[in-house]
Amino acid sequence: MLVTRHLLYLSVMYNKKFFQVSSDIEWKDLGNGVSRQMLGHDGQMMMVKVKFESGAVGAIHQHPHVQVSYVESGIFELTIGEEIKTLRQGDGYFVPPDVLHGCLCVEAGVLIDAFTPAREDFLIESM
Repeated sequence: MLVTRHLLYLSVMYNKKFFQVSSDIEWKDLGNGVSRQMLGHDGQMMMVKVKFESGAVGAIHQHPHVQVSYVESGIFELTIGEEIKTLRQGDGYFVPPDVLHGCLCVEAGVLIDAFTPAREDFLIESM
C-alpha cells in the first residue's frame, strides 16, 4: 500500500496535476442518482465531489480513511454511527476511520469529500 501511495504521488508530480478545473473533469455515474468527480489527490490525500439527485442514497458503509465533508448545496440527512442529523449548504461533518456512515439526499445537492489517506479504491475504479 505504501508503494502504491508513493507511485500516486510521483504520478501527480510528473503530470503536474496541481489544478483541477471542474468543467474539464468527467463525472462518473455511480448509479441510483449519484455521480462522482475526482478532484486533487496523491497517496496521502484526496478530494472528490459527489452529486446526488433528490431521494438518492449514499449507502451505509465504513472505510479505514478519515473523511471530512462539506455540503456545497442541497439538503442531506446524514447518519454517522448512531447519530442522525440534517445538514444544509455550508454545513460539514467529520467521519473517523471505520465508523459506519451514509446519507439520504432530501434536496438535490453536492458534497465535497476529503479523505486521508487517498481512496485507492476510487483511483482503481477510475482507471
